[in-house]
This record gives sequence, structure tokens and C-alpha cells, in this order.
Amino acid sequence: MHALSKALFFLYIFLFANLAKAQLCSGTFGQPLISQTFGQGNSTDNWYGPLSQYAPGASTFTEFIGPPGPSNSALRPNQSGLVKTPATPGNPFPIYWQPHADHTGDPNGLMLLIDGIATPTVFFEQQMENLCPNTILRLSIWVLNSNSPAANAQTPNMVLRITDPNGNVLNEKSTGSVPADLTWHQYFVDFTNGSSSTVTLQLVNRTPTNSGNDFALDDITVQACGPAIVPFFNTNASLLNMCEGNTNNFILDANITAGYTNAVYQWQENTGSGWADIAGKTMKQTAIDFSNRIAGTYQYRLITAMNGNIDRTYCRAISEPIKVTVNPLPTATAENFGPVCIGNTIQLNASGGISYKWYGPDGQFLSAERNPTIANATKAMEGTYTVQVTANGCTSPATTTVEVLAPIIPITNIQTATICGGKSVQLEASGGSTYLWRPSKGLSDPQIANPIASPTETTIYTVQVSDGRCSAEAEITINVNKNVTADAGADQTIVTGQSAILNGKVSGDDFTYFWTPSDYLDDPTKLNPIATPTEDITYTLHTSSNLGCNSIIDEVFIKVYPKVIIPNTFTPNGDNVNDSWNIPSITSFPNSIVKVTNRYGQLVYQSNGTFKAWDGKMNGKDLPPAVYYYSIYLNKDFKTYTGWVMLMR
Repeated sequence: MHALSKALFFLYIFLFANLAKAQLCSGTFGQPLISQTFGQGNSTDNWYGPLSQYAPGASTFTEFIGPPGPSNSALRPNQSGLVKTPATPGNPFPIYWQPHADHTGDPNGLMLLIDGIATPTVFFEQQMENLCPNTILRLSIWVLNSNSPAANAQTPNMVLRITDPNGNVLNEKSTGSVPADLTWHQYFVDFTNGSSSTVTLQLVNRTPTNSGNDFALDDITVQACGPAIVPFFNTNASLLNMCEGNTNNFILDANITAGYTNAVYQWQENTGSGWADIAGKTMKQTAIDFSNRIAGTYQYRLITAMNGNIDRTYCRAISEPIKVTVNPLPTATAENFGPVCIGNTIQLNASGGISYKWYGPDGQFLSAERNPTIANATKAMEGTYTVQVTANGCTSPATTTVEVLAPIIPITNIQTATICGGKSVQLEASGGSTYLWRPSKGLSDPQIANPIASPTETTIYTVQVSDGRCSAEAEITINVNKNVTADAGADQTIVTGQSAILNGKVSGDDFTYFWTPSDYLDDPTKLNPIATPTEDITYTLHTSSNLGCNSIIDEVFIKVYPKVIIPNTFTPNGDNVNDSWNIPSITSFPNSIVKVTNRYGQLVYQSNGTFKAWDGKMNGKDLPPAVYYYSIYLNKDFKTYTGWVMLMR
């Protein structure tokens, strides 16, 4: 594969020529003197066009030859342009550069793309000035082989070189072949600058062919090497996570490897606003006053340098930070929803923490619930309740005072009473300021202390007596005796010699009854006696409550008609014996209607009202002997009588 026009900068820094491949630094590194990230951007320039931008701070970029001709190295954003392009007649060299993020994964981070050539050329150069003398430094770079693993192309190879102002090589180191595994690889070289305060960094191409010499560079750094520093607190580690109000002090110390001669020290603190020197703390071991620190995270680190260089940022070594955490005390709250009436439930509530522990008055109550309840409150449960509220290992107390009120004692004028239906009784309660009776049915006013009760049936009234904070209930039972009622039944009609059953009905509670007069009754103390009167009569049903409620009467009339006898023969011949057809008992029926017809249905006689005996004549003339037919209507209580009568001469 021929080298393509997409170019990623690879950083090659060279250390002492005599110390190639040697690692000089065995301590720690300070802040970078150079930190080349190539910045951020969204370049969409044609890969084969002019270079859109140079790496910030870089002084030299070398052109490389690639199809379709010479092209500059170029900066490209994350994955931009890294595509597989097939060969075409106008571009016989297919591109095998693979999509990939920059070394840090920043979606807008830029990296330097290099399309290398076979010539061993310096393709990146940058000068460093104002260095501390006799300092060990480390140059490191990150390299990505941009070719596809399947391309089987020549792998990139480069040299990291460092030179002094006279061009003498201070050190150099080869990366060797950078594998085509789509992974970023880090390479470094250590060097010392001796007495020189200026050096030059160079990256040199060492690949023997143009084909496949394609790579990306990112995150070039140069750092000063100092001794290894391990700071620590000279105290129990558990005390380093404390709560507000702490009164402990700490000793800061550090283990430091050999590195600087005539070393000096400075402790720094970071409370969230950045690192700052702690005045007077210039010894390897020093005391820190930590009494009553406010909540937060406190970081500490030690910097060291040769005497005279402690204030020069790039001439000193810095330890990793160690920290002390001061946790805030929880804002503990405690409350109850009292006062509580005796017998009710005490509800305790707390907030502000993760765990809780309650203590009751005189140690009689313990609970680990956040919001415990205490049923059936008594006066002994009254007092101060304390809760210990814990969060992040810190505990704060809070208290709440529970008041248990004395019970309401309702008093009523009666517990039970008996009344007759339709009567009333006064109910009365005391012991509170408000009253509520239930049920309200039958009460003159259910919300006063002394309503009038007029129930229609036995009722248990409950009164709730309250003083505005506590309440209690009492009961009054009102028994209702039902009044008696009497019904003698409907009037009846009988004929002399017949009997009638009196249909008496009585209701109520605990009563007696009897009939008057007792004449013609089989038993006047029965509710349904048999009556056989011989004449019209009125019977009275007497009913009385044995409970003293009421007495009542009701009457029933029995009409007694005479027995009606209808003769079937008469002889109107003038001998004054049976000369007329007469019905003696019909006189008791003043509204009777009597009709007589011959065998042809011709009306021969009729009597309306008071009956008049028939003399056997029609219009004053004697009727011949024969059988005649009659119909007799007495009144609505009797059916019409029909039959025949023989007229004989």
C-alpha cells in the first residue's frame, strides 16, 4: 500500500545519545512542561488540500509525498476522514485508514495524521526553553497505526530525539514497529539537560518504505523527573473521615526516595479552590491543626525541589494528594403531633439522617424506627423524647416533648329510661365543652348537652363529649313501650238464630282486653268470641296497657234480622181464613220489593216499601186458581228470595 495523503503527527523525542533505550527516572514526575494535545475542532478540509492548521506551539512541520502529490500533515477531528476508499482510475491508491477516536476519546479532539515517506526525515520539531539545569526529563507520545490490520502494510517506525543548542544528541529512542491493531500505544524517552536551559525535541521518520507508513499522533508531553514521594498521615486512618466539631490535630509526613541534593519542601492544601502553599509548613514532617474544621474535603500534597528551585513550577516533584474528609453533622429534627389524649396513639417523627435511635423519658422507651408509634398512651409516657440522628457516620440529637392529657369523664343524667310511645324524655350530658349525640333521629338537637328525645322505638343514644383536645363517649338507653291499639272488626249482619265471630285485633306491649256487654258471648275475655244475639247489639272491645301507657276501645255493631218464612199457599175465598198471602217478618224490611207473576211472566202483583198482603186479585179482579211465581228483595244484606205460591179458591 502506498502512503496516503492523510497524515497523523507522531512525536519522536530523543534522549541522551549514549543512553538510548535507557530509563533514567525512577521517581515521580511533576507538571508537564509541554502538553501537546493538538486542540479541538471540526475540520472538514479535503485531505489532499492545504494544511488547515498546525499543532499549537509546534515550530516545524515537514511535507511528505503522497498521492496525488505532495501534501502537508493535517489535523483531523475524531474519526473524520478515516474511511476506506477503493482505488479508482483517478486515484489508483486505495485508502486503508480506519475510523478511530483520538487518544482521550474526546468527540471533538484533534490528532495529527501523517502519511510518511521512506526518507528518514525530521517531521516534527519543537524547542523547549528556560529548563532547570541538571534535571531528568521524560518525553512521551501516543501513536496509532492508522492502517487496517487486514491491509498487511508496512508498520510505522520512528525515533524520539533530544538535542542541545549545539545539535548534540542528548538521548534518542526508537518506537520500533507500531502494530496495526487499532490501539493507541505510548512511547517515551528519558534524558537530562545538564547545564543547558534549552533543548530541541525532534520526531524522525525511520520507515524504509512509503507504503503503509501511515500513523496518528496525540498527547505529546515533557515532564521533569523528581524523587518518588508518598505522603501519609501519622495517625489512625479511621480518624481521617470525621465529623464537624472534631478536636484532633494531625501530623503530615512523607516517604521520599533519593533524588534531589540539598532538597527543600513545601506542603500545600486544597479545600476546593485549588492548591495553595501552607504558610510555614516547609518541613517533611509537619503538624496540621484540624480543630473545628467546617464540612468539606481537605487535600494535602508535598512538593520538593533542589534548594533554589522550589518556586519554579517545572523544577520540582509533586506527590499524589492525600485527603481528610469532614462530614457535616446531620440537621436533626424531632416532633410529635400532640398533645395526646390518654388511650390514644403517640406519633413520633424524625428527619435529617439515615438511621435513628429514640430514647423515651427515664429510658422506658427505645426504638430504631424513624417514625415510631406508641399505642395506648398513659400519663407515665409523658415527657421528653430524644432521637440520635445519624448520617455519614455523624450523629446529632434532637428532642421533642410529648404531653399526655387527662381523660374526659362524660357524665349523663340517666343511663336508661322507659317511655311510652309518643312521649319524650330529656337527655343531659356534662364534662366537656362540646357535645354530639348519635343517632340524631328523635332528638330535638343532636349538638347540645341536653336534647329532648322522642324515639319511636327503643334506641341507644351515644354522646361524644369533647373539651376541644380530648373526647370520650357515654351511652343512654331509652326503652320505648308501644301504645296499645284496638280494632273490634267490621260490623256484621245475622238472622235470628245465627252466630257471628267477632274479629277483634289488639297490638302494643303488655296489654289486657275484654268485651262488653258479655251478653250472648261465649267468652268476653277472648279476642275472637262467638256472638249469638237475638236482637241488634253493639259490642265494645276494651284494651289497656299494663305498662301504664294508654287505654282504648273500639265498637262493632251486629244487626239481627228476624227469620223470613214465606207461605206457599193461600185461599182468598172470603171465609176469613188464609184469605191473603202474608209474610209476617217482612215488616222488618221497610224497603222490600215483592213481585208476583203468572206462569207467562205477566206481573200480577207488586209491593214496594212496607209490605202489603196480596189478596189474590189483579186490578181488583180475582185471579184464577193457579201456581204463581214470586221474587222478594229484602235489602242488600240478603239475597233475593224466589219461589212459587199456590192460589186456591
